Amino acid sequence: MDNESNDLKLNKGLRERTAKLLLYVSIGSIVMAFAGLTSAYVVTKGGGTGLSFDLPAVFYYSTAIILISSLTINIALVAARKNNFQQITLWLVVTFALGIAFMITQYSAWSELYQNKIYFAGRQSNAAGSFLYVITGLHLAHLAGGLLYLIGVIVRSSKQQFDAQNHLKLKLCAIYWHFLDILWIYLFVFLLNFK
Repeated sequence: MDNESNDLKLNKGLRERTAKLLLYVSIGSIVMAFAGLTSAYVVTKGGGTGLSFDLPAVFYYSTAIILISSLTINIALVAARKNNFQQITLWLVVTFALGIAFMITQYSAWSELYQNKIYFAGRQSNAAGSFLYVITGLHLAHLAGGLLYLIGVIVRSSKQQFDAQNHLKLKLCAIYWHFLDILWIYLFVFLLNFK
């Protein structure tokens, strides 16, 4: 019985390390994509083909929302480690709602850009404006993927499938969510400095 218990622990540890490694490889590829986009943005602006414009103020709200959502998913993870099933689900739902709020503020920012004649494509578009839409849109696409995964985590949580011993999927979701938060902070500061 003791050997079987040790085998289960080893298999669980191996599964966790493998899942984390795959997530980190995925995060690395996302980082490379955004590094390429932000580099291209700098080259565009430096080449004189970029249009100068102010970022919509709603991006500040987006930033606050995503920072708070990182806190709420962390609270859910702590609740899992304490076997507090109701709190896990509650804070995951709050995180999901904040993710939706982030998406709404991004759409609002795009609407403001459009009203200020910063277009994504067409005759009146500009490379810098196009890059702004692509960079923020790609981040939003990754956030939408995170929200889909979060729905699955919420469903599992509502069935009390996470506890102190078993919460790998929640942990992976939290790591990815924190990554999206850090990525947005980088993009926001980058865009503020290269507008």
